[in-house]
Amino acid sequence: MKRFGLKRAYLFLSTLILMVHLPIAFGKAKTVVTTFPSASQTPTVVSDNTATAKQDSVTTLIGNVYDKLKLNSMGLSRQVFNYAYQGFSYLKEVGKISNDHILSIIDFSKSSAKKRLFIVDLSKMKVLFNTYVAHGENSGKEYAEHFSNEMESNESSLGFYTTENTYIGKNGYSLHLQGLEKGFNDNAFDREIVMHGANYVNEQLIRARGFIGRSWGCPAIAPRLAKPIINKVKNGTCLFIFSPDQNYVSHSQILKQGYAPLLAYNNK
Repeated sequence: MKRFGLKRAYLFLSTLILMVHLPIAFGKAKTVVTTFPSASQTPTVVSDNTATAKQDSVTTLIGNVYDKLKLNSMGLSRQVFNYAYQGFSYLKEVGKISNDHILSIIDFSKSSAKKRLFIVDLSKMKVLFNTYVAHGENSGKEYAEHFSNEMESNESSLGFYTTENTYIGKNGYSLHLQGLEKGFNDNAFDREIVMHGANYVNEQLIRARGFIGRSWGCPAIAPRLAKPIINKVKNGTCLFIFSPDQNYVSHSQILKQGYAPLLAYNNK
């Protein structure tokens, strides 16, 4: 009887010890399986392709607009149009543009002997005007190569503008422009940089000397087109004056907005 009692006591104690250690054993096993990176380690981030897919969608959207307008056949590069459309969309998003149907682009990477002003109606998907436009006399002769935001520099200013009201001045029917980029064109209004007609913007000068005349910094156009163009773009449309100037391309805050506003429009 004593031996049997001791055996029962031994079995009871063994079972009790096993029950106590069992959850501890499983707890240790779970701790080994679940590991976390230390503070000194960089956790692995799973790549999300959603943003890339949306950006590709926006690129396709801009490309479709560019192709429908047939701007390539008119000499406007896809890259310049991309810049213009991105900035236009950002300015529309922040309420700087009250007329969002019209987008005007001046490509100063081209000779003044080329038609480098493009005015498009985005609602009708139509190019309204493609014509000559002058640059400032101190920006260069045939090509605009130097740009300034300074008073009395007689140079053109790059960047995005919004069109203002019209008036009759020394150059006839003219259009005020408001520069929207600090350091690049925000002095345009005070400098009296306006759109107006000028006799030195004509094809006869191109045939005679290879380029048109120059302004004091204004985007001057042919007199016969001044009224129809100004009436189409006045009162709150977007004008983009471009050149592949590294200082501008690298530091323009509007260009740095990138695809963000376009993604917002594309998701509406």
